[in-house]
Amino acid sequence: MKVAERFLRYVAINTQSAPGQEAIPSTACQWDLARLLAEELRELGVADAHVDAHGYVMGALPSNLPAGQSAPALGLIAHMDTATECSGAEVKPRIVPHYDGGVIVLSEDGKCTMSPQQYASLKKHIGEDLIVTDGSTLLGADNKAGVAEIMAVVEWFQSHPEVPHGKLCIGFTPDEEVGRGADAFDLEAFGAEVAYTVDGGELGELEYETFNAAAAQVTITGTVIHPGYAKDKMKNAALIAARFQAMLPEVETPAHTEGYEGFYHLQQIEGDVAQATITYLIRDYDKSAFEARKGVLRRTAQALNQIYGPDTVQISIEDTYYNMRERIEPHMELIELAQAAMEETGIQPLIVPVRGGTDGARLSYLGLPCPNLCCGALNTHGPYEYCSIQDMEKIVAMLICLVRKFGGNSCET
Repeated sequence: MKVAERFLRYVAINTQSAPGQEAIPSTACQWDLARLLAEELRELGVADAHVDAHGYVMGALPSNLPAGQSAPALGLIAHMDTATECSGAEVKPRIVPHYDGGVIVLSEDGKCTMSPQQYASLKKHIGEDLIVTDGSTLLGADNKAGVAEIMAVVEWFQSHPEVPHGKLCIGFTPDEEVGRGADAFDLEAFGAEVAYTVDGGELGELEYETFNAAAAQVTITGTVIHPGYAKDKMKNAALIAARFQAMLPEVETPAHTEGYEGFYHLQQIEGDVAQATITYLIRDYDKSAFEARKGVLRRTAQALNQIYGPDTVQISIEDTYYNMRERIEPHMELIELAQAAMEETGIQPLIVPVRGGTDGARLSYLGLPCPNLCCGALNTHGPYEYCSIQDMEKIVAMLICLVRKFGGNSCET
């Protein structure tokens, strides 16, 4: 089965995760894809493929290296769930053949369009076959493109038993989009010594730096009284919430930052006179700047409590993952091998920081060094998401080459 066929099959299955749930996976629909993938792996001859009690799919191809030759067990990982910001249900993808560089009309009514003036990345894909949405949902290339590419790699090696390779461990995770993709990851069962997530974007991306990340929740308690008699009595929690946000640096938000710049991301704000809540994502590559950002939020709460009274504003902050660079730098051979595999398959390596997180960041701190590779997903987490079939095919070739190089062998066919 071609990688695009696999991808289209997977995106038809809703796997949207949900924040704030105790269970893993956070949504029952993720089991549907997990069970399908385990079944497909077994059909490909991966005898130990299974879904564990938390919805993680795992299986391995045993090493077939000649006697006396060995290689570290290598893992390839992608996540099954899709983002929470846009619906992942009833995805209706379509292929734009031989993209001509013009405006792509996504929705039937013609109101939702995508152009290279809005999204410059489209200019790199003229003449290619693009998979796009119908404008009402996300596509799910993040990270079902990675899932499809890894499955295509397994199929290729099973179809070429004469090609030597070390042990190849396959892992598909739930709940990455809500920051819990590594919470119940069984490293011992997975069996890899080093790994890569295939969860990056643009063709050629190779990443071993992520944000330091935290989630903050601000809870504001107001005082309710008839507005006609409220002078010096009412505390309007919704207005205090608006004031809290206004006290943060306006330009330090995702819409104003790039590269190594961190931010405060207002994720949700809701409330009324009686009570209001705000949730933030805090991101920074530098650990000291990351701690300083958390300090800004705490001092903002303290300042408002001095105005409105003790405990009016309460804040809780929880770290979610850390920059994996310090855990990858002792294993830079992972970066060098990936660079070489890209170059040998005609891909220009693009080493950039991840402006987000991956399961690999958490797994690296758990003892499994795990940088991130491109999967070809672009404009992710919304209705303008798309991917190139040709890029996906190149990524499959690159991953095959990487597995072969990791086993100490040539990528030549």
